[in-house]
Amino acid sequence: MVNKELVNDKFQLLQHKIIETIEMTESKTFLHDSWQRPEGGGGNTCILENGEVFERAGIGFSHVHGSQLPQSATDTHPEIVNRKWEAMGVSLVFHPFNPFIPTVHLNVRFFVASKEGHDDIWWFGGGMDLTPYYPFEEDVIHFHQTLKDGLDKFDTSLYADYKNQCDDYFFLKHRNEPRGVGGIFFDDLNKFGFSDTSKFVFSIGDLFLKAYMPIVQKRKKEKFTEHHKNFQHYRRGRYVEFNLLQDRGTLFGIQSKGRTESILMSMPPKVNWSYDWTPEKASAEEKLYKNFLVKKDWLKNV
Repeated sequence: MVNKELVNDKFQLLQHKIIETIEMTESKTFLHDSWQRPEGGGGNTCILENGEVFERAGIGFSHVHGSQLPQSATDTHPEIVNRKWEAMGVSLVFHPFNPFIPTVHLNVRFFVASKEGHDDIWWFGGGMDLTPYYPFEEDVIHFHQTLKDGLDKFDTSLYADYKNQCDDYFFLKHRNEPRGVGGIFFDDLNKFGFSDTSKFVFSIGDLFLKAYMPIVQKRKKEKFTEHHKNFQHYRRGRYVEFNLLQDRGTLFGIQSKGRTESILMSMPPKVNWSYDWTPEKASAEEKLYKNFLVKKDWLKNV
């Protein structure tokens, strides 16, 4: 049996736990911006900007509902047409100040469509991925190993499957390049039944701090120059392009008349584009493209 109240409470608890942890590394606190959606539901968008570690850290919780779904949802799920629906989730993107700390993204979400006299149609989705600018192989391995160890507790086949889905999803088709070094991604997940599937998704949220924060602590004092910052701003452009051109969550949020300010909180605070830019030979920037922005088994030799 679907327990929407449990999902709502667990997702809000996850948001609170991550905020609490980030605030312990910063000199300021998050702005909490509660909002209501005219068509039904609402949420809480929490933003920290111009901190010592993060230029922008945004983490939002939303729980919205309605009677008419956007086309982006019904095109892929025609079986949910003419049903009342609810969608809830936690989504975060953290853009660090130091270019040696990667940008990170996490999302966990739940969707249910109901119709009187019929069984609910429901599923979970989510995942997390890492987008470095000046990466360290040990950091990438740590991130992926943490995810694999967590998923292996449920099923040892999940990591490889969800890593491949992540590599495929976070790929900029118009640039023919990955957004970053991947992670895990899954959608339309209900095959384990509600109880086990929800436990699995809640565990994904718990993995986030274990996978990401050790990298933050290790790299936050790395020395960097204006050159490093300029490249960080350039690569952030890829993040903007993906979110606006390909991301399904952004498309669903806009089409379902979600709160635009909250949907676009994932955007980096500073970004630039340079026409037909290419990295210098044997530079750290070229190393990113050649050794990290490739589909790769990061744990092959571990």
